[in-house]
Order: sequence, then C-alpha cells, then structure tokens
Amino acid sequence: MRAIEDLVPRVAVEARATSTALPPAATAEEVAEVEAVFGFALPPLLASLYREVANGGYGPDYQLLPLVGPGRTALSAYQSERSASAEGEAPYWPAGVLPILDWGCAMYAAVDCFSETAMVLLFDPNAMADEGAAAWFVDTGSLAEWLEAWLAGTGWYREDADECEDVAEPAPWEMAASRIAE
Repeated sequence: MRAIEDLVPRVAVEARATSTALPPAATAEEVAEVEAVFGFALPPLLASLYREVANGGYGPDYQLLPLVGPGRTALSAYQSERSASAEGEAPYWPAGVLPILDWGCAMYAAVDCFSETAMVLLFDPNAMADEGAAAWFVDTGSLAEWLEAWLAGTGWYREDADECEDVAEPAPWEMAASRIAE
C-alpha cells in the first residue's frame, strides 16, 4: 500500500501540470457501481487514481479514459471489446483486462485487473493474424511501473524512444491465449 500512498500524489501533481482541464474525480460510489457491472474489483492503485486524481484526462499521450460518464469510458470500451470478442470467430479480449487508454489505430493500454501487480498490457489488433493472442503484449509488469515510466518520461511510446537503448519494447503476453480461452 505504501506505493499507492507515494505514487498517487505525484501523479496528481503531474496531471495538474500537464492537463488543461481535469474532470472531477470519480466518487467511491461510482467506482463501486462500475466494479459491480464488471463483476471484479479494480486494482487498488487504479481505483485510487480515479477517486483521488481525476476521472481520466491525464497520463501518457492520449490520456486515461474516464471510468464513467458520458461518451467513451473505460467501462464502455471494456463492454464493447468483450462483446465484439464474444461475437467474433476468434475471441480476442480476456475477462478482467480493462482498457484505460486508447493509443489510436484501435490500440489500447489495458490493466489486467486479475493480476496481483495490475500488469499493463498493450493491445495491438494490427499484429493479430488468425488468433487474438497475437495482439497482446506486456507493456510493464505493473501499473505502478507504467505510471513511473510516464512520470520519468521513459515509456516506449515517447517520441524519441527509438533512439534510446534503455527503452524496452513491449514483449508478447505469454498468458494471452489461456486468458482469452477462459
């Protein structure tokens, strides 16, 4: 829990410094309602971000999706992807993997709400051939690491990342096929 106590205030400072107009934070009731719809709890750090910083609107590049509210949200994106995955010939979206940021070109940063560390995954359907598992990559081992990379300006997505040797590219998510099959 100490990491959350230290990290959330630093994220809040950066969010205020880099976003022109942050939306109000989600209420505890809104977070609980969304968790009830999902059927699973948000990782504590992610819930704290939505409750204590803002309901999206900050973070790397395209910024975090709002959890709730009008328009496109993490809730609506999750429901849409899960529905499309279930209806398609080749399922591709595992339960408990919440899209939190739309990178564009149908790519998402998503948090594995079933992992103890809240692993951040990259969904890139452009890499998908015949099976949905090929579209999944590990961005970072935890949401805390992902946020630290954003705060430090060291994420793979930064503009000059291809010029830096210390930036690790996302690797295939080994558990993708088994999680999709669940």
